[in-house]
Amino acid sequence: MFSRILVANRGEIALRVIRACKELGISVVAVYSEADRGAHYLSLADEAICIGPAPSAESYLNIPRIISAAEVADVEAIHPGYGFLAENSHFADICRDCKIEFIGPSAKSMKLLGDKIEAKKLAKKAKVPMAQDSLDALEAKVYQPRAEPGESGGALGAVETVEDAVKVARFIGYPVALKAAAGGGGRGIRFAHNEASLRSLFKQAQTEAELAFKDGRLYMEKCIENFRHIEVQVLGDQHGHVIHLNERDCSVQRRRQKLIEETPAPKLDPKIREEMCNAAVRLAKEVDYYSAGTVEFMLDSHGKYYFLEVNTRIQVEHPVTEMVTGVDLVKWQLRVAAGQKLTIDQRDVAPQGHAIECRINAEDPAMNFRPCPGKIASFIPPGGFGVRWDSHVHQGYNIPPTYDSLIGKLIVHRPTREEAIATARRALDEFVVSPTKTTIPLCREVLSHDRFVRGQWDTTFVEREMLNQAAIGRK
Repeated sequence: MFSRILVANRGEIALRVIRACKELGISVVAVYSEADRGAHYLSLADEAICIGPAPSAESYLNIPRIISAAEVADVEAIHPGYGFLAENSHFADICRDCKIEFIGPSAKSMKLLGDKIEAKKLAKKAKVPMAQDSLDALEAKVYQPRAEPGESGGALGAVETVEDAVKVARFIGYPVALKAAAGGGGRGIRFAHNEASLRSLFKQAQTEAELAFKDGRLYMEKCIENFRHIEVQVLGDQHGHVIHLNERDCSVQRRRQKLIEETPAPKLDPKIREEMCNAAVRLAKEVDYYSAGTVEFMLDSHGKYYFLEVNTRIQVEHPVTEMVTGVDLVKWQLRVAAGQKLTIDQRDVAPQGHAIECRINAEDPAMNFRPCPGKIASFIPPGGFGVRWDSHVHQGYNIPPTYDSLIGKLIVHRPTREEAIATARRALDEFVVSPTKTTIPLCREVLSHDRFVRGQWDTTFVEREMLNQAAIGRK
């Protein structure tokens, strides 16, 4: 096991990693920007190093500064958390080139799975169900990319021109989804229901992809409408052992950003659950995947599921899986990176009860989710039986305007879904955060909604049925 590591992140996930390190007897170094100077969680690390000004590009995304901090602190490994550099294969390569272990999968796995077109190719090879896409159209010689194989476009299956996009759409049928090959996290996506909208959106999608990911490649797939978002947690070691820790339902979203997650997924056919989980393991093995990772799927209204993408990092919603399985995913990331073998077999994974996570963001739902930075004057988190609160904030904490608005995660774990919902409602009612506006009222409304209680919703549910309620954000 490592004796000393650096956490290349901030806030809630930095604290989560610090705690895991302390329990494993690992000395931990935290880094921080000027915006996070004085944050209480930094005092829990053995050492804290400032790596630059508030902007992410000058601190948490600045690879030379992070590597310099790691070398000065004489650490053996770097944990990237989630976001920032967590899925940056170039960063993973640099860490290892500097003889510092990257606590995550291999750079090769990250590259293959981070490129959505390559990931879809691998998923097809692993016999994971797929929505019809531009790769199918390319194979059927519906269009011919102009670039040579290996260049941008070419044999990768990227759609380079609007005319090619029209040909692909005619082949797979409308509606279609235009997606950035280098995208992720719900960004860089456009939906077209006819040729006119496709022609209108193509250049827009291409430009956004280039600006957001410095990669303008697009691919297309048949749009699965009104789907549920189901993801499978996988965990592998460097000795070829891969298991799954069952699934999570992440369908409660706004603009493709998750708000509430739970496990097990309500009303999921046991046969489909088993197929999904086995498909996720097959895909992970296809790329010799190790560390924690998540394979995401779309589940349509007919019970059919389709591959969506892979996240090669720890997920924000990992605590719900930990609660029902008793497996500490962050500790296992550390152990696997140190070369240790998994001591958990698939037959050892026996989920107990039901867990729900509510993301508490400093945003005002009544004002189109406007960020609400500033000082928290009054703060009383909930507690009681079955309640877990993962957060770095406290009374007097100043929420910086520079970063993601997540201030914490409320996780509940109870024997049944009905009890978990009741406990989550009770916990949200106890919460005091003032004067900061948060997503607490919206979470409360979702958990009380008849369709959520009955387990009958999809990824459009919140925007379609919740956000027009004037009471949200004013309670």
